Amino acid sequence: MNRQITIAGGGLAGLSLGIALRLRGVQVRLIEAASYPRHRVCGEFISGIAETELDALGIRDLFANAKRHTTTSWFDGERPMWSRTLPAPAYGLSRYFLDAALAERFTKLGGELRCGERFEGDDEGIVWAAGRMKGESEWLGLKAHFDDLALEADLEIHLNDGGYIGLTRVENDRVNACGLFRRREAVSGGHALIAATRDAGLIRLAERLCDARPVEGSLKGVSHFSLGWQRERDNGRVTIGDSAAMIPPFTGNGMTMAFQSALAAVEPLVRWSAGVIEWDEASVKIRFAHRRLFARRLGWARLLQSLLLHRLGRKFAAMLIALGVVRFETLYRKVR
Repeated sequence: MNRQITIAGGGLAGLSLGIALRLRGVQVRLIEAASYPRHRVCGEFISGIAETELDALGIRDLFANAKRHTTTSWFDGERPMWSRTLPAPAYGLSRYFLDAALAERFTKLGGELRCGERFEGDDEGIVWAAGRMKGESEWLGLKAHFDDLALEADLEIHLNDGGYIGLTRVENDRVNACGLFRRREAVSGGHALIAATRDAGLIRLAERLCDARPVEGSLKGVSHFSLGWQRERDNGRVTIGDSAAMIPPFTGNGMTMAFQSALAAVEPLVRWSAGVIEWDEASVKIRFAHRRLFARRLGWARLLQSLLLHRLGRKFAAMLIALGVVRFETLYRKVR
């Protein structure tokens, strides 16, 4: 028996799951509303993923030429908070490259990829990887690539009460700037990301972005989403990636969670496809695996984001780290 798996959504989680299933001989159909290549709102900083996990998904080689990041600098508004060496190197790789490379790998392995379609259904054998649950949100996410933008570290994080923005280098020596802004902030005219940065009180950073060259077509925005665990559905859908949980982007762990979420689903889905277990059992195994993998880091990420988005909280965190009461490396690992 080899029952087909249908994956609704062709982002990182959906495509990497499809690749891993094809490598194990499972028939896979993947439905994606957009096409490739494409820019997505994403930090494009991949940290906390093990090479063994990438091997298990069958995609490790796609990271061979990725930027390797080892340093980070954080800023409270215009003031430096801390600069550190990362506990482990991270990858810098754009979604524009990675999604297209994963889609090509999937089809070469014999997967059926149908772009430009939307999928509806809740039958057995359907995995939802179609991204965030839509709903009211206080947040606006914006992202763009820039040429000719110098960085003070491999990863810069700029925080203020109105939101935050991260900058990191990806392929072709371009810098990805991705920010999360409170929607109550009024965004003035011009380039939306630069305007939101300025309106959030990050004036010098906005000037740096103005002096750089935005890459045409790279500006993307997203709203109406919620962070943390996504709403449980009564119908017991199998969900992976952002459809299951979204971690605050300052952690630099969102892309890693997409890969790990896909990997957690592989074994139960292979067993269902082979007729060894029922769909309900596969669903429960995937849900429990997600809770085991992500519950702690989501809790810490929620706590830290609340702290870092308030001026006194940032001062308190910087003081604790400067005094050695709390180590940056410890907080970094808490959200991985």
